[in-house]
Amino acid sequence: MIRYVAGLDKGKGLYFLFVKSESKTAGGLPARPVLTSYYKSHHFRARPFDPYNVYTSPTAAVLCADAFQSMYSQMLCGLLDRLDVLRVGAVFASGLLRAIRFLQLHWKQLAHDIATGTLSSKITDSAIRDAVAQVLKPDPALSEFIASECSPGDWAGIITRIWPNTKYLDVIVTGAMAQYIPTLEYYSGGLPMACTMYASSECYFGLNLRPMCKPSEVSYTIMPNMAYFEFLPLDSAAANADAPPQLADLAGVEVGKEYELVITTYAGLYRYRVGDILLVTGFHNAAPQFRFVRRKNVLLSIESDKTDEAELQRAVERASELLRPWGASVVEYTSQADTRVIPGHYVIYWELLVKGGEGGGWPGKEVFEACCLEMEEAMNAVYRQSRTADGSIGPLEIRVVRGGTFEELMDYAIARGASINQYKVPRCVTFPPIIELLDSRVVETHISPACPKWSPRPN
Repeated sequence: MIRYVAGLDKGKGLYFLFVKSESKTAGGLPARPVLTSYYKSHHFRARPFDPYNVYTSPTAAVLCADAFQSMYSQMLCGLLDRLDVLRVGAVFASGLLRAIRFLQLHWKQLAHDIATGTLSSKITDSAIRDAVAQVLKPDPALSEFIASECSPGDWAGIITRIWPNTKYLDVIVTGAMAQYIPTLEYYSGGLPMACTMYASSECYFGLNLRPMCKPSEVSYTIMPNMAYFEFLPLDSAAANADAPPQLADLAGVEVGKEYELVITTYAGLYRYRVGDILLVTGFHNAAPQFRFVRRKNVLLSIESDKTDEAELQRAVERASELLRPWGASVVEYTSQADTRVIPGHYVIYWELLVKGGEGGGWPGKEVFEACCLEMEEAMNAVYRQSRTADGSIGPLEIRVVRGGTFEELMDYAIARGASINQYKVPRCVTFPPIIELLDSRVVETHISPACPKWSPRPN
């Protein structure tokens, strides 16, 4: 980064970092995300001073599992150090937008704490209170400034208005996170967005050697010392479904082709299919460079959640059972990840068939709300934790469309060149005209009335 941005050792980074609650496997082994493991490790807790990596957030705030207390204290400390902040970031773009939404909702209390030099009674974690007490002093001028920026309700460029020395945003905006780019541009006043690395819980893959390039141009250079990397060509996998896969190594990939990433790691994973689809864009010396295209088979994603077609199908089937007493059934469905509000949430479009006769009738509001919750109960543990413990995903929404809507959807696709013989209803839609068509046919909208069950303990 210092090759592109000067003076990063002269200020601080406002990074919103969080741990997630741990769970245990049925055999009693601890299970937690890789970043939670890192933040709780000695490497993070006792890290030596590095002028290029000074955070405004106290370590105690990062390690607090209560999402509200962690966010509140990190935002407060970021406001106190606002003139020292040179970069603002989070792991995912959605996390940074959640922080901005938090500021919109709680700026009055934050300004009050800064004016009085006292921490809100809602913060009960003793380690956080001790850490914040070292930096929180009465500052009426700063409090008035925050109020003047937030009270009008104009949030355009709020990041650079409150943190005027910010040089760039440090967030992942590739893959599913690309949907957040326009919103980040709105809040930041067009600051550059740096995607610095490509990694997962399984392995550290590569670096972006041009971190200040446009998000659409991001390519990652694979670091061959991190693991043994192989690549499954997508075209050969599809053409020879019954034949053994023919894998390419790092030296055998071709520019312009897409591959599924396969890794063998020092930790013991052997030819593990990560599920990431990558496009070869070039080489740095002899090391190939890849653009992240998408997650394989993932339909919906708001943050770290990943819902595939089979899981969505099971959730719809479970929820549709609640319609049976009314003689109703789901004829067709599709979905979208709606990120126009913060936090984002799943939207499921249903077209219903309601039979006449005994037991027939249109289900009431309570039935549809129960269907929303039933779908959420059917989702995976990562989704339910994000909904229940973290608040990073909003309530699931069912939008009931009028009869014949999915026929109109097919007609639209055929008019654009799709084959009538090969057409299948898309289980997730992202194309704005299709979303507009669906929304224009909505007759009822229902929101999940409660959070799904989630526990850090195994079922």
